[in-house]
Amino acid sequence: MPVYDLPAQEYNLKLAEALKQIPEFTEPEWANFVKSGTSKARPIEDPEFWHKRAASILRQIYINGAAGVSRLRTRYGSRKKRGSKPEEFRKASGKIIRTILQQSDKASFTEIFKVKGKRAGRKLTIKGQEFLEAIK
Repeated sequence: MPVYDLPAQEYNLKLAEALKQIPEFTEPEWANFVKSGTSKARPIEDPEFWHKRAASILRQIYINGAAGVSRLRTRYGSRKKRGSKPEEFRKASGKIIRTILQQSDKASFTEIFKVKGKRAGRKLTIKGQEFLEAIK
């Protein structure tokens, strides 16, 4: 399983390069103007951000099982600097995560997962697992 064999950052960069070849994973026009969360002061400057975040989200779902937008917002959140007041944790942008999950649904890498009595979310399909395991 190469997902566990490679360090996370190295694997995510390789996966991001592979996601660029898939037509469903295109960066929306609005992505250049939004921040990645309320804790950030400026919009995203990395031109490769969209594919890197998509790769990271898919890897998180592979490793941790089903995950929803709320859980992923908490995962990618950070500290908000508030001047002389103490820092506080803020969740990441839900729109970015939701759009990436919808794109991965369209590419048939994930599907909506619901279990009675448990939280719903997205889980990887067999096609998605094979795609992530094929990255070397």
